[in-house]
Amino acid sequence: MTTKTEISPYSPAELEALAVQAGRDLEDASAQEVMRWAAETFGRRFAVTSSMEDAVVAHLASTALPGVDVIFLDTGYHFAETIGTRDAVAAVYPVNVITLTPRQTVAEQDAEYGPRLHDRDPDRCCALRKVEPLNRGLAGYDAWATGLRRDESPTRANTPVVSFDPKRQKVKIAPIARWTQADVDAYVAEHGILLNTLLMDGYASIGCAPESCTRRILEGEDARSGRWAGAGKTECGIHL
Repeated sequence: MTTKTEISPYSPAELEALAVQAGRDLEDASAQEVMRWAAETFGRRFAVTSSMEDAVVAHLASTALPGVDVIFLDTGYHFAETIGTRDAVAAVYPVNVITLTPRQTVAEQDAEYGPRLHDRDPDRCCALRKVEPLNRGLAGYDAWATGLRRDESPTRANTPVVSFDPKRQKVKIAPIARWTQADVDAYVAEHGILLNTLLMDGYASIGCAPESCTRRILEGEDARSGRWAGAGKTECGIHL
């Protein structure tokens, strides 16, 4: 297993080749097998990102790589329940939770761009408070995992299990891409996984607290329908 260093042992071309091959080899592999491959291939240069909606991917990663870095983006707009979930994950699981923050506080951003940028220009707000901090935070890694699932929305239906992230020049891993909500529920029940309590209060996908960013879903809506409802926006930009 490799040790995290300042300089990657892989070139971008080598990472891309690894991703392409693994994408073929691991398409039908279990989430646990995908995580073991990531741990054995990248060691401490592998990290997991979590919105703290649940701890499924963090738990999966911890079984393959105890002490794995779990990256959380604190946008300054989170629900108190989300911050509580982050703190619980850090206390309960054998992981190293790393909280990334934007370059500007909410007050500083308001002073430069005006208040409630998330209502007026949600793409800009997400770029400042999510995309830029994550890009900065992933600099020391060769691979990162996300909890994306194909059944969450039409825009995620073709999510690969392993792919190359050309913007960041890293391997991107979605170990539960093929899971359904029933698979998630079964894993949660089997392992007693920590959940954000908002999931029991009508929220199916949890982002920032302003209602323009996250609302409860209505009957028959897909899990992502409560995010930026009515704004014609489906992703924060991290996965674009």
